Amino acid sequence: MSSKKNPAGSANIAQNRQATHDYFIEERFEAGLVLEGWEVKSLRAGKAQLKESYVVLRNGEAWLFGAHFSPLLSASTHVQPDPVRTRKLLLHAAELSRLIGHVERKGYTLVPLSLYWKHGRAKLEIGLARGKQQHDKRATEKARDWQREKQRVMRRG
Repeated sequence: MSSKKNPAGSANIAQNRQATHDYFIEERFEAGLVLEGWEVKSLRAGKAQLKESYVVLRNGEAWLFGAHFSPLLSASTHVQPDPVRTRKLLLHAAELSRLIGHVERKGYTLVPLSLYWKHGRAKLEIGLARGKQQHDKRATEKARDWQREKQRVMRRG
């Protein structure tokens, strides 16, 4: 298990670092997940990946697609684990309706940012995001390099 902490102060399971590179994150939401027993065991072992995952809103519900939870070899023999199955996200009705409005009318997208434990429950942080253009990515990288260079100069002098 990773010792990194997320904003809520709980232990991180997985992070989607590519999301901040490809998108401007406007707002963050915390969602619960509907999981099967073998998935919880897999998460406890830190065997999850969010790299190619995304969130879709269908029929007034949020769903996580493409997240990969590797099944443990010690999982029960009568269970047929599907590592990339679609998982339902649990959000408040007000949050859902707000997200639906932003995604359908304003052209935003929902991106999974991190997966972590909070009070013994697996939570997914999702971001309401706008896509970055290539020049935006270059500008972000240039700003990050400048910050790094400033820190280097400050340490020397």
